[in-house]
Amino acid sequence: MNTQTTLNQLHELKLAGMARSYEAILTLPMHQHPQAHQLLAQLGQHELEHKRAQRTETYLRLSKLRYAASLDQINCSPERNLNTDQLAQLAACSWIDKAENVLITGATGSGKSYLACAIGHQACMMGYKTQYYNMNRFIEQLSLVRLDGSLLKLLNRIEKVPVLIVDDFGLQPITAQVRLALLQILEDRYARKSTIIVSQLPVSNWYDYLKDETLADAILDRLTSRANRIALSGKSLRTKD
Repeated sequence: MNTQTTLNQLHELKLAGMARSYEAILTLPMHQHPQAHQLLAQLGQHELEHKRAQRTETYLRLSKLRYAASLDQINCSPERNLNTDQLAQLAACSWIDKAENVLITGATGSGKSYLACAIGHQACMMGYKTQYYNMNRFIEQLSLVRLDGSLLKLLNRIEKVPVLIVDDFGLQPITAQVRLALLQILEDRYARKSTIIVSQLPVSNWYDYLKDETLADAILDRLTSRANRIALSGKSLRTKD
């Protein structure tokens, strides 16, 4: 048996996990080599782990998350109005399977964006594509795609993302065109995909922020009817002793 030929074939088939595992086995003495069925199981397991790691790396890179955050870095306490049960439910990602939204509110420095990015990171780890948008940049992008005629393409791309994060919602006034685009996005995603909204404004103030009564009713109905709400509190996490 030509082991080098086997390794070359595994690489040619792009089975890098199997190839790495097989190379490791070849370094062992012959009497320590696994039986055929054990070898196959081990190679398959390592290839699966490799593919999952590659997928996660790709999803994280494409997500454009603002922070490299993870849920195990999130501080839960009564002062922050965040408990471990809430975090565990978010970590399980069952809310994504149910196409539920997450609405995160709180004052400046309360860790809203960091928490949203940690949730997005967990979603990527669990195999869900995620896309992060800062609201200001999102508004700019909407303006650009309207000019070059690719708005529909952008809306279709956003529709397909299992987890959409919109950060800094409510920081700047929005035009009627942005409200219409936002409504279209939420309509396309309603009961099918999950959206995370991050805002300094309490949810009760979003109606006034959106101004247009008809559009505000429609947007909030699609955001809040299937939503998990987190209202962070406490001192600013940016404050230094």
